[in-house]
Amino acid sequence: MTKPPYYTGPASDHFDGTRFFLPGQPAATAKGSLLTIAKLRFSGQRARWPKHAPSPHAGAKPPARVPGLRITLVGHASFLIQIAGRNLLIDPVWSTRASPTQWLGPKRANPPGIAVSDLPPIDAVLITHNHYDHMDLATIGTLWRAHQPPIIAPLGNDTILRARHPTLPVTVLDWHDRHTIAPGLAITLLPSQHWSARGLNDRRMALWGSFLIQTPGHSVLHIGDTAYGDGAVFHAIRQRYGAPDLAIIPIGAYEPRWFMKAAHINPEEAVQVMLDLAAPQALGHHWGTFQLTDEPIDAPPQHLATALAARAIPPDRFLPLHPGQVWMP
Repeated sequence: MTKPPYYTGPASDHFDGTRFFLPGQPAATAKGSLLTIAKLRFSGQRARWPKHAPSPHAGAKPPARVPGLRITLVGHASFLIQIAGRNLLIDPVWSTRASPTQWLGPKRANPPGIAVSDLPPIDAVLITHNHYDHMDLATIGTLWRAHQPPIIAPLGNDTILRARHPTLPVTVLDWHDRHTIAPGLAITLLPSQHWSARGLNDRRMALWGSFLIQTPGHSVLHIGDTAYGDGAVFHAIRQRYGAPDLAIIPIGAYEPRWFMKAAHINPEEAVQVMLDLAAPQALGHHWGTFQLTDEPIDAPPQHLATALAARAIPPDRFLPLHPGQVWMP
């Protein structure tokens, strides 16, 4: 059996000694060999995205501190969450490409909604998993030099982060571990049906997850990436932790379904996730910035609107955010 390159620890109900998994669910990983992926990439079914699709909301400078809750989409899955006087960044990616290299790979169709120089003081950086569109080592280095924020990530990801930035203070969490960032502000790492990899031979050797952010006044669940499966993971979250006030749910990178269904939800499934969690409000992300899959750039919000209408759910209950767009309760 291959020695884990990132995490070595005792086996558990979701770690077999080498790889992590979600109990009771098939391994959530994009299906197919490299040949299959190459054929998919050049099959001619891929929609053509515009090279530049700037957001009308981009460019505003956020306030230094917010006593309540203020959420800004930076782009793709990157969020600035200002909550209870603290500033959190989730999955920050300011690089031009979501790729191991900046000369090849998915390129931004729009600039970040907040310039990195306009960020307020950052109190913590949360990483959901190690895919390149969620864990960007160059951006994390920039943030460390400017803000010295502690990094919080799932098990095994500290090895990857410190290989590039040896002095980073990284706190690693297992599923259901709770960590207090500041008095009255705690986060809990929760399961999702996804996977991890930085290369070809390290699939599921570092943990992944979602973050539940809680204060006395607010609870926010941020899901970085997930498949739906049988929905058990979402029902279990609701049963154990109650309904979050706000669920931040991915709505893009889902076509073709035969290939992506095991790793990413589509807009219809995203609506079901919101209902499974009993969240009164949801925000959509993971669309419109990096072309990772086949659907057109504007398909996710269009399909989300259709899915909401089919269930007679008001459209403002689940908003697909654009880079720089702000949501406040």
